[in-house]
Amino acid sequence: MNKRWVLASMLIVVLGVAITMTYLLMPTTADETTPDEHVIELGVDTLLESHMDLIEGKRVGLITNPTGVDQELNSIVDRLFEDPNVELTALYGPEHGVRGDAQAGEYVEYYIDEQTGLPVYSLYGETRKPTPEMLENVDVLIFDIQDVGARFYTYIYTMAYAMEAAAENEKEFIVLDRPNPLGGNKVEGPVLDLDYASFVGNYPIPLRHGMTVGELASFFNGEFDINVDLTVIEMEGWKRGMHYEDTDLEFVLPSPNMPTEDTAFVYPGAALIEGTNVSEGRGTTKPFEFIGAPFVNSTEFATSLNGLDLPGVTFRAASFTPMFSKHSGSLSHGIQIHITDKEMYDPILTGLHVVQMLHDTYPDDFEFRAENSNGISFFDNLIGNGWIRDGIENGVPVEELANQWEEDLYDFKDVRREYLLYTIQVEDIHNLIETYSESGDIQDDAKRKFEMHLTAVERFEERKDASKVAKHMESFQLLLDQQLQAGKMSTLAYEDLSAETTDMIYQWK
Repeated sequence: MNKRWVLASMLIVVLGVAITMTYLLMPTTADETTPDEHVIELGVDTLLESHMDLIEGKRVGLITNPTGVDQELNSIVDRLFEDPNVELTALYGPEHGVRGDAQAGEYVEYYIDEQTGLPVYSLYGETRKPTPEMLENVDVLIFDIQDVGARFYTYIYTMAYAMEAAAENEKEFIVLDRPNPLGGNKVEGPVLDLDYASFVGNYPIPLRHGMTVGELASFFNGEFDINVDLTVIEMEGWKRGMHYEDTDLEFVLPSPNMPTEDTAFVYPGAALIEGTNVSEGRGTTKPFEFIGAPFVNSTEFATSLNGLDLPGVTFRAASFTPMFSKHSGSLSHGIQIHITDKEMYDPILTGLHVVQMLHDTYPDDFEFRAENSNGISFFDNLIGNGWIRDGIENGVPVEELANQWEEDLYDFKDVRREYLLYTIQVEDIHNLIETYSESGDIQDDAKRKFEMHLTAVERFEERKDASKVAKHMESFQLLLDQQLQAGKMSTLAYEDLSAETTDMIYQWK
């Protein structure tokens, strides 16, 4: 009897294993047929696959750095140099150089690239704008560099200066577009006052501009009379609501102190610390996430900042010893910035709160960088004006300071909208509704309500009435919520339409 029981048990186990293995080895048809919504085709890939006619038979100059790679992480330098139909004649390096091995502020001299034998001209140092001599062997300039979405990241001004030089010397200019790591929806911070223009802020744009390099190139060209013969090779598949982590792309550090996507996210606010005597974490493994100085009490400082209950962020007491830059070799105390919700997090307001807390908590030790002969501190160059530093020194609350830049920010958004390349139209949402209606994910009565609401939005869109488009799309979001709760649409349809609606609201807000 016991033997039979054992044999029966063994047979059950064997059958169970066989059934499990059969199930695991079955083809996953659904996975194979489900498209990856986050596949992005970069400008460089679009150029190489579909637009080589723009450069074939021409002498090509290339402005790039290690971020200039295709989907497979192949360098654009190598791709163009090895193409028999392309005559690559010169390379141009921004801050940190073509190979990205120079530290911030370090001058890179002219040299010959070891791998290609091409001349490499530095656009950071004595010459920031290509000279006629640098362009004499070039018919078209290509710009392919990953930006990080902050006004004071110098690559966008290298691009602008090169555009000016191309216009003056009758050269064509091509920008290969890449994602804004912070997304393309949020536009935050003060717009630059041109009295404070510098290489860390040369145009009146806000600290977080919400544009791609291709959009910025069109904006600079159109608004500031550069008038270069400009072509922007757009991406495929990128949407404004995407952060870099939402794409399928590998993150290649744009500069030595920008190692991760999180670094890029804190940068628009944390880099304001560069305008003070406090370390912004350069020389550590967490630049711009670590902030501190020998005179700071880390526990006290973290507790005070957490007491502000700022959205989307928490502060951890931390100590670190920078290997270079400010307080090099000295144990510093302060905080590490931890983003808990990127949609809620405002890097500029957070950065200003950190600066103000340092100013108020350590008045005998904290200092802004010294003023130059014009009374301008480097902090003023970074924030883009002089009145915010004055406000911090006089105890004006950060929220009150933020209210003062809202009007300029609204005006900028109005102009910016004309140069956006990746937009959502009412027609796109109509098409999405039709697709989900045909698949049965949206019921007919819900479809009618959606279409009726969008008919009104379409009229405001045609008139370019920004406030009414935004307002009615916010109402459309509520309608989506209602129809989901009523069981009139699937979760899949709701999430897709809600994402498109959010992007459209930000586009017009």
